[in-house]
Amino acid sequence: MSYFQAVVLGLVQGLAEFLPISSSGHLALLQYFFKIESDNVLAFTVLMHLGTLISVFIAYAKDIWALLKELCYTIRDICTGKGPRINCCETRRLGFMIIVATIPTAIIGLLFEDFFESLYSKLVAIGIGLVFTGTIMWLSEKFGKGKYEVMQMKWRTAIFVGIMQGIAICPGVSRSGSTLVGSLSGGLKREFAVKFAFLISIPSILGSIVLEIPDLFEEGMDMSLAGPCLLGVIVAAVSGLVAIKAMIRIVSRKKLIYFSIYTWTIGILVAGYAMLAI
Repeated sequence: MSYFQAVVLGLVQGLAEFLPISSSGHLALLQYFFKIESDNVLAFTVLMHLGTLISVFIAYAKDIWALLKELCYTIRDICTGKGPRINCCETRRLGFMIIVATIPTAIIGLLFEDFFESLYSKLVAIGIGLVFTGTIMWLSEKFGKGKYEVMQMKWRTAIFVGIMQGIAICPGVSRSGSTLVGSLSGGLKREFAVKFAFLISIPSILGSIVLEIPDLFEEGMDMSLAGPCLLGVIVAAVSGLVAIKAMIRIVSRKKLIYFSIYTWTIGILVAGYAMLAI
């Protein structure tokens, strides 16, 4: 892998992870056209996930710190017999909502991991996933009139958002787009929907890193990739932070239709190319 390829892949990972255009689909396409063997980029993939995780921590540092402190208070309350007191404050309720949303994502990921991985080499599947992403983005604009904050958020909404995030493991399906649609369809206020979508990405990204680490140790890392990997991580972290800030503005201004047009176009082109190449 060259430095140029590392920069391009890192840039796409950072932007597409948080913009609703599917990082998995774009990376799979770039990997295909760059002719990069998947066995040679496992370490790079793990580190790029780490880069996007860093961008979330930077963008939502105050919220994450508040959630961690509230977790300690929750443990204290449980140990002293007061119980979890889920609704004692917004931060604690948000933390429980994140946990609830993560459960269906983890179940889907564990049960269908091999199936989803098999789709990464199929251009038709990636194209269909991108078209699906465009469609749910278009639908999200129809649902974008919510007014609920975390204290009014229903538990079934958190479960549905988690299911949508699990489906997004499929290449071509945007994780941020899917979770945003799930949040908006549950009546959440747009600004809060974006925050919730990005905060629940933390356990999702961490989970993907944990699942990939055993394979990484088994295969080892080619030290010639150390330089490109480091550069890719930096690019992914910076571009991811830019994408998060941009996404907040885009959702509040109801401009998601542009992403629908983009993913529809790319998805149709990819699927058409794949069918002609057969």
